Amino acid sequence: MILETERLILRPFMETDAMDLYNYAKDDRVGPIAGWPPHKSIAESREVINTIFSQAGVFAITLKEDDIAIGMIALILGKKSNFRITESEGEISYWLGVPFWGKGIMPEAIRIVVRYGFEDLRLINIWSGYYEGNAKSQIAQEKCGFRHHHIEEQSHNTFLNEVRRENISRLTRDEWTMANYGKVSF
Repeated sequence: MILETERLILRPFMETDAMDLYNYAKDDRVGPIAGWPPHKSIAESREVINTIFSQAGVFAITLKEDDIAIGMIALILGKKSNFRITESEGEISYWLGVPFWGKGIMPEAIRIVVRYGFEDLRLINIWSGYYEGNAKSQIAQEKCGFRHHHIEEQSHNTFLNEVRRENISRLTRDEWTMANYGKVSF
């Protein structure tokens, strides 16, 4: 599956993305705030591509002009999600390399993945979370119509083996439909 916006192509990760992934994922401003440790080598980034990023619904975020992987966005469905959700719901997660922060790239990527989730996959809800202190993720979610739903006071992060406070947001298909088309779908 490939998704396209005005500036972006969201496509499956390839093993050849390992160097680009490492260049952005090694920055300690990126991973820890999103819940994973900075990458230590190109080999580690390649392993992440071949394991975690190889599942359905995971996309490399690339600019149309150069097709270099500058981040990741995923829409994980049902039981495969980090949340307790049904098979008709999805969880969106994402991160972006520091040089691309503040340029509207992430909201653009989130919007096309949300559209895919509601129109193509016919999901009823899409969930997302951000750890306490991650204002950039909070802002990106709010720009895309997600609303605060609840707080997980003791959310265990397996990648960092720590407990954090996580804010959980949700966007329903009806909310998205009203915002984009001015009517509720049935």
